[in-house]
Amino acid sequence: MDRFPHQHAHPALPRTDIQQLQNPRRPRANVHITGGGCITLQYITNVIIHNIHIHHCYPSGNTNVRSSPTHYGYRTKSDGDGISIFGSRDLWIDHCSLSHCKDGLIDAVMGSTGITISNNFFSHHDEVMLLGHSDAYLPDSGMQVTIAFNHFGEKLVQRMPRCRRGYIHVVNNVYSRWEMYAIGGSGNPTINSQGNRYTAPANRNAKEVTKRVETAQEHWRGWNWRSEGDILVNGAFFVASGEGLELKYEKAYSVEPKSAALIGQLTMNSGVLGSRSNKLGKWTDGDTDGVGGTDVDEENDYGEDSDGSPQPNYKTLISSCLVALLSFMFLSSLCDFIVLL
Repeated sequence: MDRFPHQHAHPALPRTDIQQLQNPRRPRANVHITGGGCITLQYITNVIIHNIHIHHCYPSGNTNVRSSPTHYGYRTKSDGDGISIFGSRDLWIDHCSLSHCKDGLIDAVMGSTGITISNNFFSHHDEVMLLGHSDAYLPDSGMQVTIAFNHFGEKLVQRMPRCRRGYIHVVNNVYSRWEMYAIGGSGNPTINSQGNRYTAPANRNAKEVTKRVETAQEHWRGWNWRSEGDILVNGAFFVASGEGLELKYEKAYSVEPKSAALIGQLTMNSGVLGSRSNKLGKWTDGDTDGVGGTDVDEENDYGEDSDGSPQPNYKTLISSCLVALLSFMFLSSLCDFIVLL
């Protein structure tokens, strides 16, 4: 099996470039995109986003977004996504760490397709990933997305992904936890789940991996959703639907799945290589085994006010002041004691 599914989905990407990007011995910079509108891909093709920390993204704009060296187009205020994909195709998002954004971590809409999302680390977010503009937007019916070798880590709530139409291959990912559901959809998407490991939360009302969003059973029972070779842990269960015929999943199949028993090896280097935590100025390898362990505690290094602007963490500031005050008092007492002697 080819370890990187984009090579099947995106033949326009040369193999030599992919090999260079995957060489873990090459020197790398710690790049953080944070604090503003972050990344927007609008009406563009053949883009690789690799080895970047993306976090604390907020709505910004209006502005012009360049789609080529000679052309740019107007874009209204962004939603605060980590990566916003609009009318684009043949994209590869690989080895990134995404967390703490105002809207989605990755949203792909308006006819975007040919997208591979691989080897990423997601944490600390509510609505993680949206694929498809709306149930009524027919151009998204042909959307093809591969989600492979990612680690969906701590403090995630829902949308891993949430699909509207299209063909989605979810293969060899690890889902450490969720609060509402892992994979959701509406508008009759095709979802092919293979070789993943789903660990349900303790909440007995949130054990189901899947969710058909605002759709009655008589409508979704014909949708093609299947689970093959997945490992379901802690009471997790996947509700399949549709005919189950192999032909129905041809467009939602991009790479041969490995056994879910190997999920630790397949996801052990997810996120930014060597430093997957999104803490500002604090570097750590975090949990690299992909199975169990203690995830990195990525509580905000700074809070946020009502308009989404970064603000100091006053609890940390007060604690630092108290430590400094106590240290000063101790030194003063020590000096007085020495003088008395």
